[in-house]
Amino acid sequence: MKARFFAVLIPAVLLGGCETASYYAQAVGGQMSLLYHARPIDSWLADKSTPAELRTRLQTAQRIRDFASRELGLPDNGSYHAYADLGRPYVVWNVYAAAEFSVEAKSQCFPIAGCVSYRGFFGEEDAKRHAEDLRRQGYDVYVAGVAAYSTLGWFDDPLLSTFIQYSDLQLARLLFHELAHQLIYAKNDTAFNESFAVTVEEEGVRRWLDAEGRGVELEKFRALQSRRREFAARIKETRERLRAIYASGLPREQMLEQKKGEFDRLRQEYGAILPTEANNGFLVSIALYTELVPALQRELAAAKGDLAQFYKRAGQLARLSKDERQAALASR
Repeated sequence: MKARFFAVLIPAVLLGGCETASYYAQAVGGQMSLLYHARPIDSWLADKSTPAELRTRLQTAQRIRDFASRELGLPDNGSYHAYADLGRPYVVWNVYAAAEFSVEAKSQCFPIAGCVSYRGFFGEEDAKRHAEDLRRQGYDVYVAGVAAYSTLGWFDDPLLSTFIQYSDLQLARLLFHELAHQLIYAKNDTAFNESFAVTVEEEGVRRWLDAEGRGVELEKFRALQSRRREFAARIKETRERLRAIYASGLPREQMLEQKKGEFDRLRQEYGAILPTEANNGFLVSIALYTELVPALQRELAAAKGDLAQFYKRAGQLARLSKDERQAALASR
C-alpha cells in the first residue's frame, strides 16, 4: 500500500506545477519524519527511561484502541500501535479560507485526495505564508493547529505527543474519529467525511464510557455534547444570515457593516472561545465538522444503533455523487 502511495504521488508532484510540487514535498517530508520518529508502544513500555505518566497514557491508549476494533467495528490494523514524540504542539496546521462575501470554503484540489476544504502544513511558518498569500488575494483566512490527522490507511498512523496527554475522554474521541476516516471516505466532500467521523466518535465515546462503568464522566460527556450542538447551531444560524446578506446585492460598504455586526454578535455570546481572527474562514472550519452530524445521527438511529448497518449505509452514501448524497441525507 505504501509503495502504491508513492507510485501515485511522484507523478502527481511532477505534473502539478511548482506550487503543488512544493506543497507535496513538505507533505512527504513531514509524513516521513513522523514515521521515522515512531516506535512500537511495546518498545516504549519496555524502556525503563519512559516516564511513568507517559507509560500510563500509552496503556490507556492501547485499551481504547482495542475497544475501537473489538466493539465499534473500526479498522483492526497497525494504526495507533506506535508512538512518536514530535517536540511541537501540533502535528499540522490547517489553513481554511472563504471569499470575503461567502460562507463556502475555498476548495483546494490535489491529484490524490481530490478536493478538500482546507490545506494542511507540517510547518507553522509554511501555513502562515500560505494564509498570508490568500489574504492578499482577498480571502477571509483562519489558521488552526491540529493535533492529529488520518492518512486514510495509506500508513499506520501512530499515537503522537501532540495528543497523548489528552484526558481519557478526549483521547478516545480523537482515536475513534481518526479511525472512522479509514473506514469511510467520500472524495471531494470534507463536510460528509468529518461529520461521519464526529458521529462515530460521539457514539463510540458513549459506549466506551458505559463499558468502563464511568457514569459520572458519561454525564459530563453528554453535557459537553449538548454544548457543542448548541455552538454548532449558533454557527449555522450565523452562516445562514451571512449567506442572505452576501446574496442581497447590497453595496459593498453596507455588506461589510452587516458582516461586522454578525461577528460582533457572535463574539458577545462566545467571545471566550472565539479566535481573534473569527471570520468566514473560521465559520467554515466549524461547519465542516458539524454540518451533517444531525442527518448522520438520524441514519444511526434508523439502524437502531447497529454500527455495522450504519457503516453499510454510510458506505452507500459515500459512493453517491455529492449532490445525490446531500439530497439523500436531507430526506432522512
